[in-house]
Amino acid sequence: MVSRVATVSFEGIEARPVDVQVQVASGSVAFILVGLPDKAVAESRERVRAALTASGLALPAKRIIVNLAPADMPKEGSHFDLPIALAIMAAIGAIPQDALVGYCVLGELALDGSISPVAGVLPAAIAAHGRGLGLICPAGTGPEAAWAGGEIDILAPLSLIQIANHFKGTQVLRRPEPAIRNQEITLPDLRDIKGQESAKRVLEIAAAGGHHLLMSGPPGAGKSMLAARLPSILPPLSPRELLEVSMVHSVAGILTDGALTDRRPFRSPHHSASMAALTGGGLHARPGEVSLAHHGVLFLDELPEFQPQALDSLRQPIETGEVNVSRANTRATYPARFQLVAAMNPCRCGHALDAGYTCKRAPNEKCIAQYQAKLSGPLLDRFDLAIEVPAVDLADLLLPAPTEGSAEVLARVIAARARQAARFTALGMPEIRTNSAAPAAVLDEIARLDAEGTKLLRDAAERLKLTARAFHRVLKVARTLADLDAADLVARRHLAEALALRSRSLTLG
Repeated sequence: MVSRVATVSFEGIEARPVDVQVQVASGSVAFILVGLPDKAVAESRERVRAALTASGLALPAKRIIVNLAPADMPKEGSHFDLPIALAIMAAIGAIPQDALVGYCVLGELALDGSISPVAGVLPAAIAAHGRGLGLICPAGTGPEAAWAGGEIDILAPLSLIQIANHFKGTQVLRRPEPAIRNQEITLPDLRDIKGQESAKRVLEIAAAGGHHLLMSGPPGAGKSMLAARLPSILPPLSPRELLEVSMVHSVAGILTDGALTDRRPFRSPHHSASMAALTGGGLHARPGEVSLAHHGVLFLDELPEFQPQALDSLRQPIETGEVNVSRANTRATYPARFQLVAAMNPCRCGHALDAGYTCKRAPNEKCIAQYQAKLSGPLLDRFDLAIEVPAVDLADLLLPAPTEGSAEVLARVIAARARQAARFTALGMPEIRTNSAAPAAVLDEIARLDAEGTKLLRDAAERLKLTARAFHRVLKVARTLADLDAADLVARRHLAEALALRSRSLTLG
């Protein structure tokens, strides 16, 4: 007789159904695992054997065959431990044969029979709910699974003994409650920054429209401080965005105690990060920083110090909002709709633009050109905003803290984003919530210009040699400026400011 248990295998954030089939038959004593398992799955034989023994169950001296179907799909991860163990328990009569019907199971076993947390419980719970199944998962990830819906049946045992007692009726497992991450940590506030009023204004524009921002300036000017305060002026995640972000973080295994948060991600990888670390990859195509920053911010400090190939790998995710990771034995697609914020010095020493400074390496202009040549023109063309952040004047540092902080700016950003979301919903595109993600086809409608604005844009496009992409990004920034002013139409002043905030990136190329 064959016992069956439903589980999943992950391709990106998709949970593909897998059928765990166990047969206990007479013959030579063996424990055989088939179905393209990777090393972690193959090692489950010893974990399952030890966990069953610790729970008071000995494997019979028979031939045990475990098949993971479909057999041509590669299986990876330790979450196959629990479904294999429960299928064996059903096959030997330790739990009723029909107990596991209607459940999807995943979890890792410890040698003492306890069940350890695994990655990917949230997408597994959502997939199980879509197939009309309940879920059996580790107790540590039960609060995460509970977010899949109030009607899904969820069992979150601590050990094999608990789940066996539950099915025998001697112990009842309570349904876990959805958990919310504690938000006691206060975000850095814009009130901490003295001076740099122009830079703070641009940061507000970037937050309001989700625009990509490049800041250039000497060391100590406050570029990293500004970027660190961007999360404090970003609105919380919408329910749909929260679900998408949490599914990526669940697959990556970085949800703390299964608790979700509506704060937008802020990822800041070191400049030594490889292409695989940024875009995703490795042996099993795991999500990279661009996916972990989905619906949030990816901050790259010291931008020219990153590997050129790694930086250019960002170009496709910036445009499409997703990244395709292909390896010899697997292919995965992860969402990657992030806001890119970058900071850089004008040259390697950082002071080539200072008055009276003479670079020791080369003439100032040559030093600047050599350093900025590390950045490709197509990458720079994808920045909506590019500004100079000058050194802070000592007089500004001696002034009292500014009266306006992140709370006041956040209120304006939320109002501007609400106007954008309402506009795109009216156009039949509710999935688009910021101007930066607007398709070019709708720009003529949402950023219609008057005669003066059209003439200004035409003259600027010819003088600055704007590409088609740059042309569209200028219109998107102008639309955001109009939204901050609560204006229905894009005026000439909005377009002029958008062009002024764009011209810096062109000089870098």
